[in-house]
Amino acid sequence: MLSKNKVRASLAALALLAATLLPHEAAWAQAASAPEAAAPAAAAAPPAPPAPPLPIVEPQVTKETIENPYGLEAMWKQGDWVSRGTLIILIIMSMGSWYIIFTKVFEQRKLFKSAQAVGQSFWQSGSVKKGVEGLDEGSAFRFMAEEGIKADEHHEGSLVETIDRHTWIGMSVQRAVENIQSRLQDGLAFLATVGSTAPFVGLFGTVWGIYHALTAIGIAGQASIDKVAGPVGEALIMTAFGLAVAVPAVMGYNWLIRRNKLVMERVRAFAGDLHNVLLVGKR
Repeated sequence: MLSKNKVRASLAALALLAATLLPHEAAWAQAASAPEAAAPAAAAAPPAPPAPPLPIVEPQVTKETIENPYGLEAMWKQGDWVSRGTLIILIIMSMGSWYIIFTKVFEQRKLFKSAQAVGQSFWQSGSVKKGVEGLDEGSAFRFMAEEGIKADEHHEGSLVETIDRHTWIGMSVQRAVENIQSRLQDGLAFLATVGSTAPFVGLFGTVWGIYHALTAIGIAGQASIDKVAGPVGEALIMTAFGLAVAVPAVMGYNWLIRRNKLVMERVRAFAGDLHNVLLVGKR
C-alpha cells in the first residue's frame, strides 16, 4: 500500500517537471528555427535599389531696397527755399558751363577748317577779291579780307587821306583781328566765374544744411551718431556738388584758352599777309 503511494507521488512529480520544461523547449526550438527561416528568405529577396539623392535646395536671398533717408532726393524734399535755391544755382552754373564749352569748341573747330581753306584756295587766286569769293560766308578770314579791301578802296577822296595808306590798311585789318579775338573770348569769363565761385556756393549750402541739422538735433535732445552723421552728411552733398560744377569749368576754361592761342596765331599770320598783299598787290 505504501509502495503504491510512493509510485503515485513519483508520477505526479514527473508530470509537474514535464509541464515546466515543455514551454522552454518550444521557445528554444522556435528561436533556433527563426534565423534558419530568415536566411533563405533573405537570400531569395532581390537587393533593394539605392535611394535617389535628395535635391539640393539653395536658399533664396531676398534683396531689399533700402532707401537712403539722407540722399539728394531727401534733401530736396526736406530742405527749405535757401537749400533748394542754392541747388538750382549750381545746376544753372553747370548747364551754362557745358553749353559754353561745347559752343566754343564748335566755333574753334570751324576756324581751324577756315584756316585750312585759306591755305588751299585763297592764296591761289588771281586777286584778293576772287580769293574772298572762295571763302565761306561768315568766316573770320573772309571778314578780315573784306575789311582790308574796304579800307583800301575808301582811302582816297576822304578825310582819311591824311593817314598814309599803309597805316590805314594796317589799322583796319588790326581792328578786324581784335574783333575776332573778342568773339573768341565770349563766354570764357562765365567759365572763370563758375570755376572760382561754385565751390563757395556749395560751401554755403553745406553751412546752411549743418546749421539746420544741429538745430533739429538740439530740439530733439538726442546727440547719438545716427542723429548727427545723417544730417551732416546730407549737408556735405552741397560741397561735393559745388566741386563737381567748378572742376569742369576750370578745366574747360584752360583748354579753350590754349586753343584760342592756336587759332589767333593763324589769324594774325593771315592778317599780316593780307596787309602786304593789299599794299603791293602780291603776297
